[in-house]
Amino acid sequence: MTQAKRVGARSVAQIPTDLLEQINRGEAETANLTEWLAVDQVALLEHQLHLLGRSDYLPELLAQIRAQRKPSTHSTCSVIGRSLGQLTRQQGDKALLQELAAHPSDMLRCWAAYAQPSTSLQEALRYIYPFARDEHFGVREVAWFALRQQIIDELDEAIPALAHWARTDESEYIRRFASEATRPCGVWCAHSTRLKEQPELGLPILTPLRRDPSRYVQNSVGNWLNDASKTQPQFVERLCAAWLEEQDCPETRYITKRALRSLHK
Repeated sequence: MTQAKRVGARSVAQIPTDLLEQINRGEAETANLTEWLAVDQVALLEHQLHLLGRSDYLPELLAQIRAQRKPSTHSTCSVIGRSLGQLTRQQGDKALLQELAAHPSDMLRCWAAYAQPSTSLQEALRYIYPFARDEHFGVREVAWFALRQQIIDELDEAIPALAHWARTDESEYIRRFASEATRPCGVWCAHSTRLKEQPELGLPILTPLRRDPSRYVQNSVGNWLNDASKTQPQFVERLCAAWLEEQDCPETRYITKRALRSLHK
């Protein structure tokens, strides 16, 4: 029998002390965003690097964490992950990233996602793929955050690659990644000037998803087009009308309603 997923605490104060201690030792996963934001990443890092025999990495990592101008859970996660990536490459320590990527703690897997090598886009996409389809929501979010800037910078190469994922991948998580990672504005991430000005560039990704059966994907596509409606409202109006004329099905109706919510208040 499959064990039911734990329901997360609604506030930090409601997280049981023993559970938070387990999370901060890397012995339990977070169950929602509230718990994810409550993780003491420094305590987790110190504990896990000691267990993994990499305590000598701590001085450099702690210095990078302290150097943040505006620290937050997400920025600290990024700093730790990218710093770990640099350290492991300098030391030729491929084993550590493999251990982090397979770790039971979602936060350690998040660090591993951010540790992806500064390589070609195709290699970066291959590296991020297992994180993009991770069962944990936080790891999936970090996966597209980790590649967001490279995708924006190399959009002409990224769109065909992600369109292939959108058309062919059986995982709703991967199809959603293709949409979410290319949103013109997105949330808590760099904007794409090109996609804000030319949202039609995203059609190779969006068109295969216009009738996607997954609500997870539908929400992302609707949000993508809602982003685009802020700068190119006529494009979004015409596209939604064309999709509904082609096939007026529940999936497309849901997507277009979400896409037009800012225009049809």
